[in-house]
Amino acid sequence: MEELRVQRVASESKDSIPTEFVRLETEQPGKTTVHGTQLEVPIIDFSEPDEDKVLHEIMEASRDWGMFQIVNHEIPSQVIEKLQAVGKQFFELPQEEKEQYAKPENSPSIEGYGTKLQKDVNNKKGWVDHLFHKISPPSDINYRFWPKNPPTYREANEEYDKYLHGVIDKLFKSMSIGLGLEGHELKEFVGGDSIVHLLKINYYPPCPCPDLVLGVPPHTDMSCITLLVPNYVQGLQASRDGHWYDVKYIPNALVIHIGDQMEIMSNGKYKAVFHRTTVSKDETRISWPVFVEPPPEHVVGPHPKLINKDNPPKYKSKKYKDYAYCKLNKIPQ
Repeated sequence: MEELRVQRVASESKDSIPTEFVRLETEQPGKTTVHGTQLEVPIIDFSEPDEDKVLHEIMEASRDWGMFQIVNHEIPSQVIEKLQAVGKQFFELPQEEKEQYAKPENSPSIEGYGTKLQKDVNNKKGWVDHLFHKISPPSDINYRFWPKNPPTYREANEEYDKYLHGVIDKLFKSMSIGLGLEGHELKEFVGGDSIVHLLKINYYPPCPCPDLVLGVPPHTDMSCITLLVPNYVQGLQASRDGHWYDVKYIPNALVIHIGDQMEIMSNGKYKAVFHRTTVSKDETRISWPVFVEPPPEHVVGPHPKLINKDNPPKYKSKKYKDYAYCKLNKIPQ
């Protein structure tokens, strides 16, 4: 049975929405957002010539915030604009064409076009459709899930990933040194050249009742790190001191999230950021996160150099695919 897509629900909803999208009062963004205050998360300038300063800023932000924004990251703005243009064009295709890329039923992978990602909490649905596919390493790419329309989709995604590698390497190196490890150790520990770059496009159509719904409910990312490009529509919120705040967007910045695997590897020194997304009444919000993940069979746990009798492991070591299965199905780790 074809799944009902949120894009279609949105097109048919004039003044009200189906009850399965209405969050509990304790989750509704209209009631739980601190209005009038934007969260100004750390901004890190990658063009800063003082490498120690950049390293220290990344370390502090990873420890104290679990998120930051990078400016002057050397990914040309036209490369990001092309990525955004082809992603937007895909979601504007006729529904039957998008369904050709639908995630196969009972597939163990999350790749493909879809609506539901994980087990619903309280039978509540998120106001979002999505497309997942791997963009690196080449041996892991399944082009079955790469749209052929628009025709420049593949070229735009490959060009973006080519630039992304440099940013990711710099982040891993800085975070590694920040933990007292050698610059190469963290990346190697999590899979080295086999590390996966998983792209997701989140498509949040306009919603007549934005104060009642969430695009994506509160969560931390499963990844090591996430690099996110938003469009201009506000929607990312982070939890700070138990309250929800809009994250202030910086033009041309990459938003970085510390994910679960980084928190695990650092044995809790770096913190995965608890975040959620809201939607707009009048505008479509789209975001392009790339999740930097270990290979599925790779075992992740606290780095052995960071644990001793005074600092025992705070997390279990397990295969990444097993971690992901538990997280998506709401099974305790």
